[in-house]
Amino acid sequence: MTDAERRFTSVRVEVRAGSNDKMTIGGYAAKFNRMSQNLGGFVERIDPAFFNKSRGDGWPDVIARYNHDDNMVLGTSKARTLRLSVDGTGLMYEADLPPSRADVYELVQRGDVNQSSFAFYTLEDDWGVTDQGFPLRTLVSGK
Repeated sequence: MTDAERRFTSVRVEVRAGSNDKMTIGGYAAKFNRMSQNLGGFVERIDPAFFNKSRGDGWPDVIARYNHDDNMVLGTSKARTLRLSVDGTGLMYEADLPPSRADVYELVQRGDVNQSSFAFYTLEDDWGVTDQGFPLRTLVSGK
């Protein structure tokens, strides 16, 4: 397996109604079949089956981090403070933030932080070209 890759989405992250005064944020981490911007000589799209292995394994060891920083954990699948699901649109997440991350919650609530990103490992990809002849990578399977 290669190094983890990161992608940013233009899909809005938002405050979610939480129970028991939880600070919950969520949104789509990734959307299927949407063409990315130029990623350095190619564009990319995510196949709807891309997350099937991780979903089938119960989303093991998935960690939500602020800016991918290991010191800024927002939630984990193991502790069930991060919930992931897949629908026809993409990969959705909800994270119950710890009190120490109230700053992140406030930034999302105010709209200062309004996008998500996700890191992944590719297990299988497929290369082709767009209708305009530009290199196209399709993410087929990963975790």
